[in-house]
Amino acid sequence: MLTLQINGKSVEVDVDPDTPLLWVLRDVLGMTGTKYGCGIAECGVCTVHVDGRPVRSCSLPVGLIGPRKAIITIEGLQADPVAAAVRKAWLDIDVVQCGYCQPGQIMAAIALLKKIPNPTDEQIEAGMSGNLCRCGTYMRIRAAIRNVAAAQGATP
Repeated sequence: MLTLQINGKSVEVDVDPDTPLLWVLRDVLGMTGTKYGCGIAECGVCTVHVDGRPVRSCSLPVGLIGPRKAIITIEGLQADPVAAAVRKAWLDIDVVQCGYCQPGQIMAAIALLKKIPNPTDEQIEAGMSGNLCRCGTYMRIRAAIRNVAAAQGATP
């Protein structure tokens, strides 16, 4: 049995320590907001936060996480004010096309905005690099991130 801290709750899971976090979230715990994309940590679809940092859950063995690190999934951000601002900006800009990559994009954007509340275009590019969108909504994603920064009172 492994103990994990997921979305503010202590959860015990009976899995092999080498099991990727993504499969524990989806298959063991039924938390399907985090998606499977490439399986090799290249596309960003499976992004979650571990201790506030965006990580690729498809390649992170749960045995490396430990019981004291805080895991936050897309489901765990309902009361987060930055997440609320990102969701609003996503809707205002009409970011989503097919939507499959959006949980990972949103998780990366939230981590970026928490680290750098007023990112430059270069910082947005760096912070979102590796989060792929097959529909090509990159310009709208970046515009939404800039809108969040502006709405939070940040000035360029």
